[in-house]
Amino acid sequence: MRPPRARCIAAVQTDPEETEDPQETEDGDRAADGHGTVPTTAERPGATGPAEAGRAADAGAAGAADRAGAGTGPAAADPGAAPHGGAGRAARRAVTVFPVLVLAAGALGMATPGTFTPWGEDVPYLLGVVMFCMGLTMTPRDFRGVARRPWAVGLGLVAHYVIMPGLGWLIAHALGLSPQLAAGVILVGCAPSGTASNVVTYLARGDVALSVSVATVSTVLAPLVTPPLTLLLAGEFLPVDASAMVTDILKTVLLPVLGGLAVRLVLGRYLGRLLGALPWVSAVAVSVIVAVVVAGSSAAIRSAAALVLLAVVLHNGLGLALGYGAGRLARLGTPASRAMAFEVGMQNSGLAASLATAHFSPLAALPSAVFSVWHNVSGALVAAWMSHRSRRAPDA
Repeated sequence: MRPPRARCIAAVQTDPEETEDPQETEDGDRAADGHGTVPTTAERPGATGPAEAGRAADAGAAGAADRAGAGTGPAAADPGAAPHGGAGRAARRAVTVFPVLVLAAGALGMATPGTFTPWGEDVPYLLGVVMFCMGLTMTPRDFRGVARRPWAVGLGLVAHYVIMPGLGWLIAHALGLSPQLAAGVILVGCAPSGTASNVVTYLARGDVALSVSVATVSTVLAPLVTPPLTLLLAGEFLPVDASAMVTDILKTVLLPVLGGLAVRLVLGRYLGRLLGALPWVSAVAVSVIVAVVVAGSSAAIRSAAALVLLAVVLHNGLGLALGYGAGRLARLGTPASRAMAFEVGMQNSGLAASLATAHFSPLAALPSAVFSVWHNVSGALVAAWMSHRSRRAPDA
């Protein structure tokens, strides 16, 4: 859960569809000033060969794996230190190992609920650990991409905070969900972007720089956007204390992220080896959150599991499709549209689970726990399909 300093890899795209617009190429190849990354082929005159493009792609992978791992699961260490050859493997670990860990945690929570139920009050602190780890992987450079591409970033933010909350409300009504589950689905939709979206965008050969910017800003804006949206859409199902939710998001998201960023700025040169361990710390924390959520609603899961899974699959799938469609309608081009798909369809489900547990009930947090697993699995599958399509296009 979770945004990395990453390099856009549009320079390695080979699909003719992805190079049809000169402006698209200019925007897609623009860097996000990641740490230790190298310019793409579009940025360096004379760097036009496949070797240069490959190095740019590896740099993007390193940055994406670094941040996404800190937010959601295992990944690479600092991008500046990540070896080019291992960057892609690290990115793949971030979207394959993490769902397995979460599934195992959920199974433990289901099998031994008494072990994890007492941890319910610790969920906000666990989320704070995850967000602090994310902050340690950030620098002010991550925010500069917003100034370079305000239109694309703004569109991504609007699409994210309109499509997913709206879909959550529609799905809750269409499936006739109970008030607790309905509020939980809507809360997932109102959460900021999931940090794994950056790695998945890289794997899909999408615009990683745009993905980084949208995910970063959506996280920073969460205290201002998530509570009022939840009040507006979930208020008809359950009472929502928006002001208390603002306070909780500030304490568990924004302050830890800023704290991690401050530590990185002051002690960055001493954090080399520590950064490599952060993804695993975050993975364990998120897995424990899922175990606590499942343990708290283990009795209800047996009767509601199929319905919740259907709601999550619809929510995530429609979000991916509509996010991609929004990018195409705005003529952002294929790489940027792929980034839009994952920024809209993938959510910070750890935050949603924490808020649902604190403000509603463990049952309301169940959609978040299921979303935690499903959006990583579906994201990896869609990314693999997109990447395969790009590789086959020249031979078509």
